Amino acid sequence: MKNFKTLLLIAVFTLGVGGVANAQKMGHIDFEKLVAEMPQTTQLKADMEKLGKTYQDEVESMGKKLDAKMKKYTQEQNTQTKEINEIRAKEVQQENARYEQLRQTAYQDMQKKQAEGLKPIIEKAQKAIEEVAATKGILYVFDASVGKGLLVKKGEDIYAAVKAKLGF
Repeated sequence: MKNFKTLLLIAVFTLGVGGVANAQKMGHIDFEKLVAEMPQTTQLKADMEKLGKTYQDEVESMGKKLDAKMKKYTQEQNTQTKEINEIRAKEVQQENARYEQLRQTAYQDMQKKQAEGLKPIIEKAQKAIEEVAATKGILYVFDASVGKGLLVKKGEDIYAAVKAKLGF
């Protein structure tokens, strides 16, 4: 009976220490903040702003030409024949459709380029997190970004270590 109590005590102690050890193997990081502060993200943002400005200039230029043509046709409509006015109306409709298509294409292209640019950045951050977690013996890393549901931060914050691993 005494041996049984001793074995039970050893088992409880071992399980208790194991539980404490496992609790030490959790970490957290603000993933959104990490990605936002990476130099590659800053460069991507600058590239996207430049591309956006290019598209904006192109769309505005086309819009101004369309507005000018519409004003001209509106002023001349009383001096033109019905057939000419109908041809002009169709022309304006076609140009308006091209204008809207340009706007939509520009928006879609910007989203595609941003997604393509973010993918390697996110993969690099994820790899660095995995490497730091492995080095520190951390089994679980939670995303502490706002709105991710992390209510208690008792694990190790590995943000600084991952930032150092990434070299910024």
